[in-house]
Amino acid sequence: MVLNPKLIFHLVLGFGLLFLQSCKPETKEITKPNIVLIVSDDQGWGDLGINGNPYVHTPNIDKLAENGVQFSRFYVNPVCSPTRAEILTGRYHPRGGVYSTSRGGERLDLDEKTIADIFQSNGYNTAVFGKWHNGSQPPYHPNNRGFEEYYGFASGHWGNYFSPMLENNGEVTQGNGFIIDDLTDHAMDYIGKNSDQPFFVYLAYNTPHSPMQVPDVWWDKYKDAAIDTTHRYADKEKMDKTRAAYALCENLDWNVGRVVDKLDSLKLLENTIVIYMSDNGPNGWRWNDGLKGIKGSTDEGGVRSPFIMYWKETLKPQIISQIASTIDILPSLMDMAGITNPFDKPLDGVSLKPLLTGSQEEWKARNVYSHWNGRVSVRNQNFILDSDNQLYDLKADPEQNQPIAQATSAAFTELSKAKEEWINSVLSELDRDRQEIFPVGYKDSKYTLLPARDGMPHGGIERSSIHPNSSFFTNWTSSTDSLTWDTEILTTGKYKATVYYTCKPSAVGATLKLKQGANEVSTPINEAHDSDYLAVEYDRSPRDESYEKDYKPLEIGVIQLDKGHHPITMKASEIKGPEFIEVRLLVLERID
Repeated sequence: MVLNPKLIFHLVLGFGLLFLQSCKPETKEITKPNIVLIVSDDQGWGDLGINGNPYVHTPNIDKLAENGVQFSRFYVNPVCSPTRAEILTGRYHPRGGVYSTSRGGERLDLDEKTIADIFQSNGYNTAVFGKWHNGSQPPYHPNNRGFEEYYGFASGHWGNYFSPMLENNGEVTQGNGFIIDDLTDHAMDYIGKNSDQPFFVYLAYNTPHSPMQVPDVWWDKYKDAAIDTTHRYADKEKMDKTRAAYALCENLDWNVGRVVDKLDSLKLLENTIVIYMSDNGPNGWRWNDGLKGIKGSTDEGGVRSPFIMYWKETLKPQIISQIASTIDILPSLMDMAGITNPFDKPLDGVSLKPLLTGSQEEWKARNVYSHWNGRVSVRNQNFILDSDNQLYDLKADPEQNQPIAQATSAAFTELSKAKEEWINSVLSELDRDRQEIFPVGYKDSKYTLLPARDGMPHGGIERSSIHPNSSFFTNWTSSTDSLTWDTEILTTGKYKATVYYTCKPSAVGATLKLKQGANEVSTPINEAHDSDYLAVEYDRSPRDESYEKDYKPLEIGVIQLDKGHHPITMKASEIKGPEFIEVRLLVLERID
């Protein structure tokens, strides 16, 4: 058989092209970096060994800092929810409507897009584990703000750290062991299951925030420890609270080490950005490198936070002295991950990538603002104008010991003008008088949790603590007493109502009624559940927050709820014995 010359030519050409293609060097696919953002709660600048504290043992975090990037002048907000809102949005918290830490004032406005929305839209899997503190009910809930997975508690603080009542994607669940260890377990499990795709994990710890509940294994290392008593605020220090805080910091450090080891074992460290920071200054008068103020203050001690960023073999170990703040986290991570923001709201923060990579010799001068409860301070690289309009030279006087003469200072004039402009252009957006109504029945969510925190007692009923976030209702002694939740029903339909309660045996036989307008459902109390306070043996210092109990779920029944602004009322149609039930939580499950 004679082959066609044209056929021979095309065959030779084809094989040649295949050969040349096989000789080309492989092009490595660019992989988006994973993000693990770890935020502690009430851990001050001075609560780490790397920042000079010889009394606390934090080797894993110190190692991250030594091998990564440390910011020596990184600023957060004086309390939890504003800082967390700025982490989520890259925008000043007044723009997002955050003005309080409880009963709805901590909620992030629904027209704000979050870091999870942005990363999810760029192909990331997203999860948050721990304390949310930017809205409890859908659509403020983390599962409705871009996070596919949520495990933790949405309130500002919790009253029990040992196998507490938590929620998993909106459904009430029981924690397993000490809360920080448990949150870390869930985060590591998530990382393991998503190691083949880019992920954004927000690990939002809730210690060393009070109550100062500490497992024995950590407390025993500190309970008799000698602690420095010569620092600036030693006369106000509560020694056992300090010891408990340091023990909780060491537990945090151990868990950070576990996360890093997990990433290392999965060979993910080279492609994962790990951030460690706190949300505000220390929650007590303890050593803080001489800085003025603690949590709640807009001075250096209240808002200067540890900020460590580690990316193995990508970021060189260094200490960055330029000022930066919480609003910079989102634009920096977007820049480093090479992703875009598909949403239209402008960010207030700037990308820190030029500082992190050393790609820009000159850095534009800027101001950083701190605000809480009407108090505002502003700082630039050298000075701070505090909330009382006193000027301090932070280079010469980082501890703010002595204000400098103001009238002749150009810095005073410049910062005064900047503060006034920020108050007029940013703080003016904050509506402190908005009515706090709690949504029920959001279309994309099955469950709505209405904790005692968001309810109002009437008659003789009392809250278990003046701090509402983890409180329960007690002293319900009369059938004229009631509880109400001011709610906006978003979807008309039938809802299964479940109350989490405790009661003494004498309350058995009484009847609980739930009402919304003409709609109602009721159930008898058939079982006593008289719980002691939980885990009180682990309190190492007196608490201000409410204690927790073991609350029992009781299905009240199915109630019709009509769309609109209708309060939900809980009453006792009759009471047996001296006291009715204690109420921690009402859960409404949409069933149609």
